[in-house]
Amino acid sequence: MTPRKKLKGLVAATITPMTPDGKINLTVIRQYVDYLVNEQNVKNVFVNGTTGEGLSLSIQERKQLAEEWMCQGKDKLDHVIIHVGALNLPECQELARHAAAIGASGIAVIAPFFFKPTNKDELVAFLQKVASEAPEVPFYYYHIPPLTGVKIRVEELLDGIKAQIPTFQGVKFSDTDLLDLAQCINKNETGEFEFLYGVDEQLLSALAIGADGAVGSTYNYLGRQTNLMLQAFAKPDFALAQQYQFLTGEFLNFVIKLGFGVAQTKAVMTFVSGIPMGPPRLPLVGASSEFIVKAKAKLDSIVWPKGD
Repeated sequence: MTPRKKLKGLVAATITPMTPDGKINLTVIRQYVDYLVNEQNVKNVFVNGTTGEGLSLSIQERKQLAEEWMCQGKDKLDHVIIHVGALNLPECQELARHAAAIGASGIAVIAPFFFKPTNKDELVAFLQKVASEAPEVPFYYYHIPPLTGVKIRVEELLDGIKAQIPTFQGVKFSDTDLLDLAQCINKNETGEFEFLYGVDEQLLSALAIGADGAVGSTYNYLGRQTNLMLQAFAKPDFALAQQYQFLTGEFLNFVIKLGFGVAQTKAVMTFVSGIPMGPPRLPLVGASSEFIVKAKAKLDSIVWPKGD
C-alpha cells in the first residue's frame, strides 16, 4: 500500500445535489469542491453517507457520484472516502470494488440495519466480506446506532479486528456514547487507528478525549468556523474553542427544534453557499419556506469570535 496522509481534521459529509425533478445533479460537484476547499478550508469528503442520502440512491447513482467526486477532487482534495454500505452484502461488495477501481482514499460501511448483526462476530464477518473486495483500500466502520439500531460497542469491535480485516483503518463514530469512544482511544496506544467523531454539536468533547477529527454535515457550511475551533483547541485556547462550539450548538439547537434533517441541511447549504442542492428524495420532503427564513435569520445573527 502506498504511503498515505493521516485522515484527521474535518471531513465534510457531502450532500447529494439533485435537480428539481429528483435526479442527481453532477454538474455542480466541481463548484461544490471549490467551495469546500476555498471557502470552508475543508479538503476531505465522505461521499454517499447519511447526509448524501446514500441509501436512497441506486447503485448506479452512487457510482456516478463517487466518480464525479474523485474526478473533480483530483489535486484539490486530500481524502475522498466513499461510503459503500447497503442492506445486502453483494451490493456492498460491488460498491467496494468500484471505489477501489476509481482510486478512493478509503471506504466506509454501516452495519446492515434491516436484518441486523446481533453480536461482534456477526458484524465483523459482514465487514470483512466487504473490506476483502478492496484489499488495498483503507477501511472504516461507520458506527451510527441511532439510525441502524446496531448497538455493538466499538470498544468490543476493535479487539482482534486487524487480524480479520488487515485494511481496517478506523471508525466514523456517530454516537453520543463518549465512554465507548474514550475506551477506543485509550486502547489505540500506538495511534494505529483513526477515530473521527460524527456528532457535530459535541465535537469539542470528543477532541478533549483524543478524537483525530470529525465527519459531519455542518462542515459543508460551518467548516471555516469549526477549523478555527480546532486551531484554538490545539493552541491550546480552550475558552475560545468553547465559544465556537457553543455558537455552533446555539444554531443547531435552534434548527433542531424546528425539525432538522437531511432536507433542511440541503436548504441551509443552498442559502449559505449559493450552490443549488435541490430537494431530498422521497420519503424525505423539502424544507419549508418558514424553516429557511428562520434558519437563515438565526445563522446571520451569530457573531463569531475574532470577527469570523
